[in-house]
Amino acid sequence: MAHWVRVEGWKVSARLCCRFSPTRVPGDPVVMESDLTEDLDEEEQLMRKHRKEKKELQAKIQSMKNAVPKNDKKRRKQLTEDVAKLEKEMEQKHKEELEQLRLTCKENKIDSVAVNISNLALENQPPRISKAQKRREKKAALEKEREERIAEAEIENLSGARHVESEKLAQILAARELEIKQIPSDGHCMYRAIEDQLKEQDCAVTVAALRSQTAEYMQSHVEDFLPFLTNPNSGNMYTAEEFEKYCDDIVNTAAWGGQLELRALSHILQTPIEIIQADSPAIVVGEEYSKQPLILVYMRHAYGLGEHYNSVARLVNTATENCS
Repeated sequence: MAHWVRVEGWKVSARLCCRFSPTRVPGDPVVMESDLTEDLDEEEQLMRKHRKEKKELQAKIQSMKNAVPKNDKKRRKQLTEDVAKLEKEMEQKHKEELEQLRLTCKENKIDSVAVNISNLALENQPPRISKAQKRREKKAALEKEREERIAEAEIENLSGARHVESEKLAQILAARELEIKQIPSDGHCMYRAIEDQLKEQDCAVTVAALRSQTAEYMQSHVEDFLPFLTNPNSGNMYTAEEFEKYCDDIVNTAAWGGQLELRALSHILQTPIEIIQADSPAIVVGEEYSKQPLILVYMRHAYGLGEHYNSVARLVNTATENCS
């Protein structure tokens, strides 16, 4: 037989921990049933949404599989990696949403029992967010959006220009016992690739330092660089003011680097820089220097977002490693 005890005007079963009896004691305030089940309804709605998203993802994955021939092992391997990434991202997203909902429900329950009804609205006001926090959240949102665009481009280009370019580059590099080392596509890719290559030579130079030195060198050798810079609107050579703005952007923004900046860096580092391409012969700047060259990979179709530079690493022979 169930034993009941009275707790602050409500009858509570000793066998049911923290569950209120629907039996109302005269004089007690009325609690609507919808209020008691609201949290459960919200969680059920979220679970339904998750099930729908999983079905949509599975349909998308099936479409991706149908688009890749079964006998194309390389593309099937890439497809497997892409599918695993998509499933992992969705699993993490669903986990975070469920945890956030449960945390919110828990906080609401505590508030509803612990505070006076007249102060409930005040207590439930969200904490004030600082300007710094807003900036961090905005930056995180933009980064997430960029990663989502990259993921979409990866799927769309399984058999497109990027895939073809990557295959050609892999063959060229393999012949030299090298492989691509991925560099983030954040506007600093060329400088980050140079930074990575310098680390391999035990030379630690930051991206910020490389940008600053590049701008300083170009400003002190104006005649070597200014003739190659033209205004895209007028077609005229840069003015002195436009050239100064160009150099200032090198230091203070994520402006992409190109052949002019590579030429400046080869002189600064007194090191040749070799740029490997898929459809053209490799280009070497700074051939007059005798040091071991820095090797970069130039991609025209990276991530579907435009031109991009990657670094390289020594090709790892997995079979040899397993036998050693």
